[in-house]
Amino acid sequence: MKRFYKVAGTEVAEGGHAVLLDGRLIRTPARKPLVVPSLTLAKAIAAEWDAQGEEIDRRAMPLMRMAGTAIDDLAGMRDQTADAVARYAETDMVCFWAGEPQKLVERQQATWRPLLDWLEITFGTPLSVTSDIHAQQQPGDSLRTLRAQVHGLDNFRLVPLSVATGTAGSLIIGLALVMGRISAEQAFEAAQLDETFQIEEWGEDDEATRRRAGVRAEFAAVERFCKALADAGLTGTGAAGAS
Repeated sequence: MKRFYKVAGTEVAEGGHAVLLDGRLIRTPARKPLVVPSLTLAKAIAAEWDAQGEEIDRRAMPLMRMAGTAIDDLAGMRDQTADAVARYAETDMVCFWAGEPQKLVERQQATWRPLLDWLEITFGTPLSVTSDIHAQQQPGDSLRTLRAQVHGLDNFRLVPLSVATGTAGSLIIGLALVMGRISAEQAFEAAQLDETFQIEEWGEDDEATRRRAGVRAEFAAVERFCKALADAGLTGTGAAGAS
């Protein structure tokens, strides 16, 4: 799509802050006004639009994409999305440790154990760790509590959590990033730990380099999105956000 506007901006609107193109309100795919709860987030989305060249590349606007999904109530699939995110805890990558080599085991211990401890302290949800390749049964109480936590998030938290969890293959890493326990770079290091170890041993090909750059960019976008919500006081619970 060709660029059809000169400048992006923001203004105060009912329910928060609207994003405008040449003074006209942007609408989501469901034709809802693009109004977000934080001025910082609205300005960041406007900056994505301003950064576009002659051709609009929506792939270069991750904050816009996440905000639109949140406002549209996750395209009518809020409960299904929350369930899918919560299910990652059943087979979370962080709970599957290598049996060898020892150097990798030690790295997993140093990186993943603090995340598991944080999860247990924060939510009262201990999860079991195994070096068996087969999935193990996680404590039912922990899974139910984590499911309730995920379902309790407002849309403006659930959407970035869904992105981060899917990218990492881990609800633990996703929650830690969205809640500010770890940075985007730390999320990348935790999610890519095994692959990074293999690259150090055997080298990296071009495809892996591109894939890892995409992973890093996704985590960075989630971090920017969540930090931008801070001035709106959005920290967790609430049902459907701005929908």
